[in-house]
Amino acid sequence: MKIRRMLATAVAAAVTTPVVFLSAGPAFAETPKPAPPVTTQDEAPDGPDEDDFAEYEKLIEAVANAEAKLAALKDERAALAEDLRAGNVGEAVKTEYDAAKLAYDDAKAAREAAATALTEAQAELDALAADPEATAEDKALAEQAVADATERVEETTATEATAKVRFDAANTARDDARVAIARKISLLDPKIEAAEQELADAEAALEEYEGPDCVEDRSVVSTLTGPKSITIGSSADFSLTVKNTSDGDLDSVRSYLFAAHVPESWDDILDDENPDLGRYFSIDWKSAANPKWTELDFEDEAIELGAIGEGGKAEVTLRLSVAEDAPAGEGLAFTTAEYDNTDGSCGISEQYAKVGFDIVEPKDEEPTQQPTTEPTRQPTAAPSPSTAAPAPAPSSNGAAPQGGRGGELAETGSSDVLPQVAAAAGAALVLGAGAVFVARRRKVNA
Repeated sequence: MKIRRMLATAVAAAVTTPVVFLSAGPAFAETPKPAPPVTTQDEAPDGPDEDDFAEYEKLIEAVANAEAKLAALKDERAALAEDLRAGNVGEAVKTEYDAAKLAYDDAKAAREAAATALTEAQAELDALAADPEATAEDKALAEQAVADATERVEETTATEATAKVRFDAANTARDDARVAIARKISLLDPKIEAAEQELADAEAALEEYEGPDCVEDRSVVSTLTGPKSITIGSSADFSLTVKNTSDGDLDSVRSYLFAAHVPESWDDILDDENPDLGRYFSIDWKSAANPKWTELDFEDEAIELGAIGEGGKAEVTLRLSVAEDAPAGEGLAFTTAEYDNTDGSCGISEQYAKVGFDIVEPKDEEPTQQPTTEPTRQPTAAPSPSTAAPAPAPSSNGAAPQGGRGGELAETGSSDVLPQVAAAAGAALVLGAGAVFVARRRKVNA
């Protein structure tokens, strides 16, 4: 996954959810954390390959899967605990328990009422037996009342006994269901413990791959300026300034760049699974410390700026060339930076700079501008730290408004897709720079 593909992915995502890029800052996703620092510039290896990113994505996916698994197990346990607390033992068990309890309660109440009636009938009979004036008829009626009450007590006692058997069975079934829930909870506990260990192992593997935590901040701020237009088949020079705005020296700073041709509509992007929006451009660079034009493979290379002292800056001249087969239209250039120090501290800039320009057809009466010197690849070298002017104020999306058509470009560009491409590309550049950073630095420490 190279930076161009990162951009293509981000732009494609913006097609369906452009609000993600328009409402958020440039780092729309969690920026991958760089690995331990490069000790010297000479040790910087070649750019990362596909296997590096495949391994990194695999580790990230493992953490995500472990987190999802642990969350699912905890949710299941919480649901079971709530069922146990609320007595959610199943509809059939609960219905039978409620019905059996009601029948048992009614049967007890009926038996108790019958016993009370028997006691009263027996007391009436005893009173008549002690009354010398009581008639035989009265005594016979009282005796019959006692007999009827006795029979009623026997009937209700039998009914209560039957109801109790039913209630005891329903109560046992409910208890068994509650025990089954508790057993499920107890069986989940070791699974949760294993899932927690699995997540810890996955996080440890990812942390080992990434190295120490790095911050996303504005310790390095970029400024990018350039012309308002470039003729097809020619080149134009841009100025890049990277300033150290932190409260200390930065031992190693580098810049990532990307140039994109803005499509006329989203359909142009959707027609291609991985639209190569940078295919019409090439970039060469030079600086005071590296005075010869050096080709930059901006797919997966960075401009190594070396050390920049507190308040210092590095200045680079860029030559952006437009291919002869490029269509006329609008173009965008982006840049962001990152740093690391020998003490292990490191970071990726949350700021990116952008500049827009028109891509115009050549005029017959005007010769095509050509580079004065043929660019040749040279080893990179760090410019000496220097004093910088105040950093430009950031715009609302975190990008510094710069020269050319940058700054107001996202608001007033003529292309309908320009604002989305600008936000998406800037976000992808930050994300892609971080991913490249991780893979490159991991190689150094391998």
